[in-house]
Amino acid sequence: MKSSKGRIWEIDAIRGFLILCVIASHTLFYLSNVLGRFSLPPLVRFVMQYGGMLFVLLSGLSATLGSRAPRRGLMVLAGGMLLTLGSYAGVLLGWLGEDMIIRFGVLHLLGVAMLLYPLLKKLPGPVLLALGLGVIALGYWLELGEITVEARFLFPLGLRYPGFSSGDYFPLAPHLGWFCLGIVLGRGLYPEKKTRLPRVNAETPVLRFFRWCGRNSLYIFILHLPLVGLIMMLL
Repeated sequence: MKSSKGRIWEIDAIRGFLILCVIASHTLFYLSNVLGRFSLPPLVRFVMQYGGMLFVLLSGLSATLGSRAPRRGLMVLAGGMLLTLGSYAGVLLGWLGEDMIIRFGVLHLLGVAMLLYPLLKKLPGPVLLALGLGVIALGYWLELGEITVEARFLFPLGLRYPGFSSGDYFPLAPHLGWFCLGIVLGRGLYPEKKTRLPRVNAETPVLRFFRWCGRNSLYIFILHLPLVGLIMMLL
């Protein structure tokens, strides 16, 4: 079955679980800095290293299930710009260091990717798969090789200038590649845009909570950063 308003319930539930994991990992990471560094649990380290990639992959999959990706992309990109302005304000007020300015974070990446989706969806599956793998390989080559350029406006592409920093950084290379792979995955898993788990009761309290978090993940992500930051400041 589908969840309310035609949404596929397991996609919302997985997205909700991921956003809660991200919040937990951010909170524990900041606590380790404020209260003295301590060893983070393996699950937290996994989420911090791979949670963003899974989120982008799921977003690509979700784009194949809806019809308003550009509109959603504008909303997500606006949320990213709001976080950028908020981080700049934090620096001006002396609450944050300049290295915490969010110049091109996960919301910027997802917003641009969703705006590009009308073009990406026209590509055949094999071409999209090759494009995704190529962008991923290019991105990690740039990162591992510590490639820098003098131009200061190419960082959204993954081309950083000397001294570049960003509190949250998800450049198009490699992460647009994960979005492309998510599109391929969505086409394969949900060709009819129907749940793959029709016999599971999606109305249990836990799944309903995860689904709610997944449907509201954009707002939860935006709000959790200042709230966690405020708590850390009070501590």
